[in-house]
Amino acid sequence: MTELSTVLSDMSFLEGPRWHDGRIWVSDFYTHRVLSARADGSDLRTEAEVPQQPSGLGWLPDGRLLIVSMRDRRILRRETDGTLATHADLSGHAEHVLNDMVVDDGGGLWVGSFGFDLMNGAPRAAAPLLRVAPDGSVSVASEPLHFANGPALSGGDLVVAETFGNRMSAFAVGDDGTLGPRRDWALFGPPSAAEDPFDAIAELAVAPDGISAPDAEGAIWAADAIGNRAIRVRPGGLVDGEVSTGQVGTYACALGGDDGRTLFLCTAPGFAEHERRDTRLAQLLAVWVDVPAA
Repeated sequence: MTELSTVLSDMSFLEGPRWHDGRIWVSDFYTHRVLSARADGSDLRTEAEVPQQPSGLGWLPDGRLLIVSMRDRRILRRETDGTLATHADLSGHAEHVLNDMVVDDGGGLWVGSFGFDLMNGAPRAAAPLLRVAPDGSVSVASEPLHFANGPALSGGDLVVAETFGNRMSAFAVGDDGTLGPRRDWALFGPPSAAEDPFDAIAELAVAPDGISAPDAEGAIWAADAIGNRAIRVRPGGLVDGEVSTGQVGTYACALGGDDGRTLFLCTAPGFAEHERRDTRLAQLLAVWVDVPAA
């Protein structure tokens, strides 16, 4: 691996990195922008402004961008003229803010939600993944999960990071987008029983947050929200690689670059909204890795 380099700086809190059409795309929570840039950070563009806070990103088969609008619990669609339309309203299915998302080749998607008011220290509560079918219909897709975070499609499975669950879970995906029973994809330790989220954090071995799509060997890079690092995890849970980000937290990651060997890392000194909202200390970092994206 090479040394870390800085791609973007002076951001509030970055999430949902995706490599698409030769550019790295990210959501900046508290400036309410979806951004894209070349791999070295040049040619920075504002792709959309999302007042209710953008998060997960994806694309429909026809190339239109989908964006999670967290606070009003909608999926937005950027039309060809740049305007934003409601692709799906999930407010009747999710009580708390939406989180990350993955879109399949047919235009269906899965999205998670916090399940509780994390930023105000409310007691932890599990919440299921939601499915938005290509026709826009919304359904509950899974059992309640321990803070579903980065999802990725791996072969015939949907892999989901459960940040408070000490694990990454997998579900077989049916032809109609329905999910089979949950199974452990990687188990780092037992789920915390603590109701207070900050007590629970202290009990975790790994807090998997945003994750990459699988690499060419089937491994997935996972941001460890408590470890100031990203780890490379093989199916079954073997950790055989690590990138440290030093004294800053690591909250999401993505493989990309022209050869698929650049690991992009979303970093910030912490995740608390009252600390990040009015500061510009978040960065997008990059490092070269041996195994490219699949």
